[in-house]
Amino acid sequence: MCDLNDQEEFKKYTRRDFATWAASAGVLTALPSVANAVTVAEREVTITTPDGTCDAYFVAPTSGPAPGVLVWPDIFGLRPAFRQMGRHLAESGYSVLVVNPFYRQKKAPTAAQGAKTPISEVLPQMQALTPAMHLSDGKAFVAWLDAQAEVDKARKIGTTGYCMGGPIAVRTATAAPGRVGAVGSFHGAAMVTPASDSPHRLVAQTKAHYLIAVAENDDQRDPQAKVALRTALEAAKLPGEVEVYPAAHGWCPPDSQVYDAAQSERAWARLLATFKTALA
Repeated sequence: MCDLNDQEEFKKYTRRDFATWAASAGVLTALPSVANAVTVAEREVTITTPDGTCDAYFVAPTSGPAPGVLVWPDIFGLRPAFRQMGRHLAESGYSVLVVNPFYRQKKAPTAAQGAKTPISEVLPQMQALTPAMHLSDGKAFVAWLDAQAEVDKARKIGTTGYCMGGPIAVRTATAAPGRVGAVGSFHGAAMVTPASDSPHRLVAQTKAHYLIAVAENDDQRDPQAKVALRTALEAAKLPGEVEVYPAAHGWCPPDSQVYDAAQSERAWARLLATFKTALA
């Protein structure tokens, strides 16, 4: 969607981009059924952080402890689409926490009309977040997961981020490098910037396996970003894949007008494969 802090990067996006993203809010589409889905239990939770209390959604297999996963939503925040995605992942065998990244400002729903909310209404919430907040929250949420009986503490934790959540997922891995074993970024915004704390410069501080799925139009806007990300992973000697998908920015959430079922499932399959390898 857009970068949280770097105003120069933010200025690269045009009014047409914003109009497209604001329109990328359709009817919630049912995700495909999970093969051999496990039974899960879900609940709304409240998590204490250094800055207050965060409302979140937690869903996990009922069969016993499973690897934990922390999900960072896009600019429209915690909503039915991300609860559906969290449940989908839990049915694949993971204990999943989907957070409200804007809890300092308001409880979910933080976008009055869900993904149909005009960007101008939610942009200030996003811009109020800082890298220090990302780090603090990431550490708190990983610790919360580790305190749950449904989470297998003997296995690494995964984290995924969508759009603005991509950089936050990377920062989460820097906040808890001993616990986070996998990072997934899907149409992540501003993963490569001139800033000293650009996500691509932070990967060396982590010990994670990376899956970075880039939107086709984001790659057209900044074709060197994928090169910088691959170079950073190679320099850090970290396993990972950086791939441009033939889909538009925002293609993964099932309430997006640009939702691409085929490419979303392709990215989902790669995520499950990454977790299977990295969350050991």
